[in-house]
Amino acid sequence: MKQLYTFILLALLTATSATAQSYTDLYERSVTALEQDSLQLAEALITQALKAEPANEHNALLFANLGWLQRRQHRYEEALDSYTYALNFAPLSVSILMDRATLLLEMGRDERARVDYSLVLDLDRHNQEALLMRAYIYQRERNYKEAHADYDSLLSVAPRHYQGRLGLATLYQKEQKYEPAMMLLNTLVEEERQADTPDNQRLAVLHLAKAYVEWEQGWAEPALMDLEASMQAHDQLSEAYLLQGQILLSQGKKRPAKNCFLRARELGVSDAELREWMQQCK
Repeated sequence: MKQLYTFILLALLTATSATAQSYTDLYERSVTALEQDSLQLAEALITQALKAEPANEHNALLFANLGWLQRRQHRYEEALDSYTYALNFAPLSVSILMDRATLLLEMGRDERARVDYSLVLDLDRHNQEALLMRAYIYQRERNYKEAHADYDSLLSVAPRHYQGRLGLATLYQKEQKYEPAMMLLNTLVEEERQADTPDNQRLAVLHLAKAYVEWEQGWAEPALMDLEASMQAHDQLSEAYLLQGQILLSQGKKRPAKNCFLRARELGVSDAELREWMQQCK
């Protein structure tokens, strides 16, 4: 009888070892497949590993990787489920909460994304990306007071944070506080121009942002000058051509305005979006 118990124990230990080895092997192979951008193979390996050991503590990472590759394939609802399963295993994981929040934002579910960013900030109150993105959501919701609070927190940690300062300038614009908006934008433009290696695309965005602020104040000529500066820095921003066309149209310059709208279409603006402006150019 003792020999029988010994045999059974050995069999159980062997089976357990084989399962663990199988899970570890599948886990490692799935990571390699992800690194090689073999998404279908990675998904198959992850699924096998999850079935092999559904309660393994490492499944948080497997579900997070599964969510990432599903998001890459625009399978957003499946990705959302995967991130949620990952958080069931690791509810305090900042990285997984950030990934789910980003996905929710892409899906247009701003309120749920804001909740996840808030959870991150409960765990890490100086998380710069979470502060930036929550401020952005508050701004979209027109909750300007909370947006200011998050931008202030972000800039107290990182005073020269480019996106934080640009976001704050945009917030000032929405509040029609044009003077502080222009001061921030001019500072950012000057810093970029004095950089060892100026980022032309960033310069283009900044000049475009200035043009919007100027145009809202009725300053057509300064706005057109900033739009020209934007296009000289980087001529691929469709929004610059749209705004230029609108300003020229307001001045009765229909032919040049039409050319701007046609250029915007070349850069990806839909005919539906351009239809009303094009009709005014006739």
